[in-house]
Amino acid sequence: MSDGFEIKNKVADSGLVNFDLEKLLPKGKRIGIDLKDFLWEGMILKEKDFREKVAAISAEGFSNSYVYIFNSAEAIVPLWAYFLLTAKITESARKIVYGSREDLEMVLMHDAIQQYDFSEMSGKRILVKGCSDENIPENAYIELVERLKPIAKSLMFGEACSNVPIFKN
Repeated sequence: MSDGFEIKNKVADSGLVNFDLEKLLPKGKRIGIDLKDFLWEGMILKEKDFREKVAAISAEGFSNSYVYIFNSAEAIVPLWAYFLLTAKITESARKIVYGSREDLEMVLMHDAIQQYDFSEMSGKRILVKGCSDENIPENAYIELVERLKPIAKSLMFGEACSNVPIFKN
């Protein structure tokens, strides 16, 4: 190469902040509990049987896990059943929600976005990474825009070589 020729990374020099929502996704085991497994013949909740099955659960099995409780049976389950099951594992699990795995992921991302300190991005041009190895709930992108709109100079979505402008302040 000749003297005076310098390769510059224009993206790095642009002051653009690359942000990957995946880095906010809490790491840890996800466990689903189907209430159907606690019902008599998968259909009826018998209080005594239910209490015995809940008592037999080892709370340590849920240590530092993210738990979603759901009911795949077409059975009506009284609300106290959710209370009882949650009370059994709440000291071990990191988070417990009612719903599907997708509902759990949405709640986890909501919590992560609300707790994240975005102050370092104030007045900056931000590029939100478009591709991710993990499945990021769509709602996380909506919440991210809500958090960044008041503080960011501009927001783009995608990759540095191919992005979609979202807004400029």
